[in-house]
Amino acid sequence: MTESQATWYIIKTERGQCQIILGSQIEAMEQPPNSQQWGPFISQGEAIARRVGLIRSGKCKPF
Repeated sequence: MTESQATWYIIKTERGQCQIILGSQIEAMEQPPNSQQWGPFISQGEAIARRVGLIRSGKCKPF
């Protein structure tokens, strides 16, 4: 899969922080049943911009 075909997701961790990961990595992650995720996003830049919005709205904590 090339960078241009990759999809990106935002996953909220148990600590309340949000991680940006590739769509291909989402199946391999162990997520708690009540975890939140957003996506897919077509670029990593779009996912980063969305994470900033989630931090500003209080849905995610900054690193």
